[in-house]
Amino acid sequence: MFHRIKQDIEVIFQRDPAARSVLEVLLCYPGLHAILAYRMFHWLWRKNFRLLARFLSNLTRFLTGIEIHPAARIGARFFIDHGMGVVIGETTEIGDNVTLYHGVTLGGTSWNAGKRHPTLEHGVVVGAGAKILGPITIGANVRVGSNAVVVSDVPANTTVVGVPGRLVMPKYKADPEINTFTSYGQSGAMVDPVAKAVTCLLEQVRHLDDRVKKLEQEESTPTRHGEQP
Repeated sequence: MFHRIKQDIEVIFQRDPAARSVLEVLLCYPGLHAILAYRMFHWLWRKNFRLLARFLSNLTRFLTGIEIHPAARIGARFFIDHGMGVVIGETTEIGDNVTLYHGVTLGGTSWNAGKRHPTLEHGVVVGAGAKILGPITIGANVRVGSNAVVVSDVPANTTVVGVPGRLVMPKYKADPEINTFTSYGQSGAMVDPVAKAVTCLLEQVRHLDDRVKKLEQEESTPTRHGEQP
């Protein structure tokens, strides 16, 4: 547990240029406060001190604005940037090197017991305000754009945006030799699929309008004697 706490502190310096010292990180990062508390409460949960774990978790929610159920399973080097409004449900599973921004919800869509929250594999980045709902799997290195609502599985190495979430980029291969971290779930020159569809419709309307004008001109042109209109 303490080794993971050390990793959670180190990853902040890798992903937030505003971090200047360990003391500043320990005092001024509510996302770190929430994950440090979660590590301890998760240990209590596993030891069957579940009421105590839930009670302390609720206090942490009040202090940080971040709600992490102590039963959730979270890997190493987890980073919550800004943090306010983040909700992580009971059966959520999160891999290593995952980043969440403020307002993210990893929620359920069912009142039934059992697995009802999402699974995020290694290297996922979830942009501000995004909602990932249900027992779905978000593949490794996926980028979820800000304010997206994702309700179905997403293949690895892709980017998803919109409501409901749509893939907007082909698969890419993460290069371990370079920094592949992208803030707010953006990756490359993303194209909004809805905006693209609207643009295509407008182009089609313009084409049809030109065609109608051409036909009207042909009908209004006087014909010579003996020619059929």
